[in-house]
Amino acid sequence: MMQVTARVPDSVIEALDAAAAELKRSRADVIRQALERYVEDYLDVGIALERLRDPTDPVLDWDDVKRELLAAD
Repeated sequence: MMQVTARVPDSVIEALDAAAAELKRSRADVIRQALERYVEDYLDVGIALERLRDPTDPVLDWDDVKRELLAAD
């Protein structure tokens, strides 16, 4: 595992320490989990944008989808 160093404002460190204490986890654990979630979300947004730009991907009309879902009940 690699180590990364970053400078962050004191207010962020205070919030981080409060979250770590509440979660009963280390500062490093909270940072690691936050970064993992951020990167995962970032990658998901990239995939979503690719799909939106794909002219072969069908676009569904919301009203049609809603009617089909309500009819299925």
